[in-house]
Amino acid sequence: MSPTTGGIPPHPGLARGPVYLDYNATTPVDPRVAEALLPHLTDFFGNPSSSHPSSEVPCRALAEARAQVAGLLGARPGEIVFTASGSEADLLALRGAVVASGRPRSHVITQSTEHPAVLETCRALERLHGARVTVLPVEGHGLVDPNALADALTDDTVLVSVMAANNETGALQPITELAALAHAHGALFHCDAAQAVGKIPIDVAALGVDLLTVVGHKMYAPKGAAALYVRDGVPLEPVIYGGGQEHGLRAGTENVALAVALGAAARIAAEELADGAPARVAALRDDLHARLATALPDRVHLNGPERERLPNTLNVSIDGVLGCELLAATDRIAASTGSACHSGAHTPSPVLTSMGLEPARALGALRLSLGRWTTVEDIETAAAAITKGAAAL
Repeated sequence: MSPTTGGIPPHPGLARGPVYLDYNATTPVDPRVAEALLPHLTDFFGNPSSSHPSSEVPCRALAEARAQVAGLLGARPGEIVFTASGSEADLLALRGAVVASGRPRSHVITQSTEHPAVLETCRALERLHGARVTVLPVEGHGLVDPNALADALTDDTVLVSVMAANNETGALQPITELAALAHAHGALFHCDAAQAVGKIPIDVAALGVDLLTVVGHKMYAPKGAAALYVRDGVPLEPVIYGGGQEHGLRAGTENVALAVALGAAARIAAEELADGAPARVAALRDDLHARLATALPDRVHLNGPERERLPNTLNVSIDGVLGCELLAATDRIAASTGSACHSGAHTPSPVLTSMGLEPARALGALRLSLGRWTTVEDIETAAAAITKGAAAL
């Protein structure tokens, strides 16, 4: 597997395996990110909060990483809080806003295709903090109707949480409009942008969000590196108590190495966005869709919106086959289905079910997500493998 644009180093892990089309699950660590991280695991070991020379390089590196992440989002460095995962960032946003509000019956609004990190946090808020939660439905393409949000908002609404892009279909929610509606009712707006950051331009000011989740392993940084954008002045209850690191919201000695990795990944993502990477990946995605539709006429159905979606994401159902069985029948590609397949029991994807898809179509779905190292040759190989597998089942 060779790089598709100049300046991208080859990735040794990808060269050894099948065609990788599961970038929405996790991305390979970019060698340039690994190179930036490594010195902070070896040479620069000091605590960035210390006041002696060993802390100087880690302290500067942490500040630079914070600025790099902020730059990708159009934020200020002081508005970035480093966390250990997107799930933790979501917890800090949701629990932090509800507890800080001081209201005994806080109202939180989310929607049915959110990541479990948000949905399960909402359930915990109901159970542990007496919150009232409204889960909005989605229409057939997986999008929230702004009118549904407008109808659900009340004077008690503390927070609205809607993801930027769905991890299975790539559907892009109308965040700007939804955030404006929340603000009109005095509520904060949180956006889990784990799948969107780095794939499409994200500007927190233009979106009008108060809180936004960033996840490193979705943008070529290691797992365990993430961040929450917190608009200046937004009150949150800390997620970890202690020494006051991360603006007092997440105590504990900072993991400088992973922060540096996230910063490097943010810098590279900004460069690629400016260089037209989304259009390149979208062209490959559309080529894959066209090849499948031609090879399997009248059997391939797109799940999710055709236009309002991530440039790298193709979710299709193939009539007459189960997605998990199709993937099991070929060792040529690595991809996902979104459905659960255990011991012969097949459960449709909750996301596709929320969109109103019939069980047979939901069970036939494949999520094919492309990324930085996807090539034309990969698309040809994947299309041939899927076509052959579908014909054999």
